[in-house]
Amino acid sequence: MTNEFSPISAFMQQMAATIASTAVSIDQEQMKVFFLEILGAKRVYIAGAGRSGFIAKAFGLRLMHLGYEAYVVGETITPAFRAGDTLVVFSGSGETHSIVSICITAKELGGKVCLITSSPDSKMSKIADCIVNLGDPTGFYQKDKYSFEIRQLKGDYRSVSSAFAPLGTLFETMALVFSDAVISSLMEAKKADVIEMQGRITNAE
Repeated sequence: MTNEFSPISAFMQQMAATIASTAVSIDQEQMKVFFLEILGAKRVYIAGAGRSGFIAKAFGLRLMHLGYEAYVVGETITPAFRAGDTLVVFSGSGETHSIVSICITAKELGGKVCLITSSPDSKMSKIADCIVNLGDPTGFYQKDKYSFEIRQLKGDYRSVSSAFAPLGTLFETMALVFSDAVISSLMEAKKADVIEMQGRITNAE
């Protein structure tokens, strides 16, 4: 424990620089396939665990604002998944047991699975119809193969990646930036009206 003030702005700049350099290395074809899948999707289901789950929900929210029929897997009011539906999963490790099971179920029901990940050789990657590999610049997912649930049970929160971006921080941040960029691309493709989108923002709070 120390009272020394850490250079927060410097950490922010390091993270931003890493994200910027990683963004240019993402496979363009992977992004195009994902974009086209979402563009043509009828109903989109979103899934993710832990912090990745928060990013997934943010993506689902923006899809709803765009006029999509979007649902979060596990919510009590989420309707049954049907053939032809699209499941979008956010998982850095691609190994989280509960999310792997959801992917398997979606495929069995005749749906498509799109995976946003840092682990292109994971269990989920072998199931998914389309994959966007955001990379693993700090090597966290290469060094730590524990699933999310196991790390939670073990209380294993050590930083095996980098002092400025512990655990899966860069994946989660990159996933948020990527998903927001996808929304921007969808807005252009659909010629979305921002006023119409604002009309879909919840007003029952």
